[in-house]
Amino acid sequence: MRSIITYLIFFISISNVVIAQNPIKIGIAGMTHGHVHGLLGDKNNKDIIIVGIAESDTALVSRYQQMYHFDKSIVYSNLAEMLDKTQPDAVLGFGNIYDHLSIVEQCAPRGIHVMVEKPLAVNSTQAKKMKSLADKYKIELLTNYETTWYGSHEKLYEEVQKGTVGSIKKVMVNDGHKGPKKIGVEKEFLSWLTDPKLNGGGAIIDFGCYGANLITWLNKGEKPISVTAITSQLQKENNPKVDDESIIILKYQDQVGVVQGSWNWPIGRKDMEVYGEKGVITAENHQNVNVKIATGYNTYDQEDYQIKNREYPYNNPFSYFAAVINKTIEVQPYNLSSLENNMIVVEILDAARKSAQSHKEIKLN
Repeated sequence: MRSIITYLIFFISISNVVIAQNPIKIGIAGMTHGHVHGLLGDKNNKDIIIVGIAESDTALVSRYQQMYHFDKSIVYSNLAEMLDKTQPDAVLGFGNIYDHLSIVEQCAPRGIHVMVEKPLAVNSTQAKKMKSLADKYKIELLTNYETTWYGSHEKLYEEVQKGTVGSIKKVMVNDGHKGPKKIGVEKEFLSWLTDPKLNGGGAIIDFGCYGANLITWLNKGEKPISVTAITSQLQKENNPKVDDESIIILKYQDQVGVVQGSWNWPIGRKDMEVYGEKGVITAENHQNVNVKIATGYNTYDQEDYQIKNREYPYNNPFSYFAAVINKTIEVQPYNLSSLENNMIVVEILDAARKSAQSHKEIKLN
């Protein structure tokens, strides 16, 4: 028995060494997205190694190099040169959303996998071109959301699938903060985040995408019948070119979704509520979930959960991406990172923009 246990320990140790010795080679496309700090600061991740960075802003590169101490020899002024010189297995996009198409156009023919920060694209026209390239060259094309890695959302999903609160009637997702300028995002990030071309819009895109992504996941890829949205500009001095307040209503066959993406919340939030016939499940943040089961008109039994981090590699976007590339896990259809889900997200955002501009309900095909 002892020999078997010893063998297993040895095998696991050897396996871990192999993983550490053979990390996925990662290239970074752009550094103007503030989420790049999550990658540059993930120094203990043994699943990846950064072999190249494409960024033309030399001042930005110098600032980040002083913070994270990466070798400046891996920095290139354009993506094509970085790809040819370093030959990464995969690229992570940390620039503006409009440039996501260009990243895929350059990576896909080279057989290089891509993960971009949310949302997938600024519009469905670009998203369809990206999907076509990914399908043609058989690369993985994933979208990264902070909320994908929340243990609370995993617990909420499990309770929904178990039927804990019965048939779902309404899902409400609330995301945002007091605004990018007010929270002090870096100037390079702010410049495109508040640009209607480079970001596709304001809060309706930046935070509306979270709710569209989560509701599409809960509904296993079902599209809404129609989309109705309103936007407002409540901080004209800070966001002169884009909306900073949005409400999107998604009508399904037997439920509704309400997505509130805002740059006007006094306190930052990423929470969601799922209302069923018997009760409500609330994911208050990344780890706290409560389930309320109705007992009367306004009474209920409540159970609270404090969720630990998700299990490896589902606790880290870069480890997850590496596992997908290594084919140790498979991206499930319509899950939060999947291309199928995020094509629908962009379609919903397109319709929401159109609805807000026309003041009409937009039906989806």
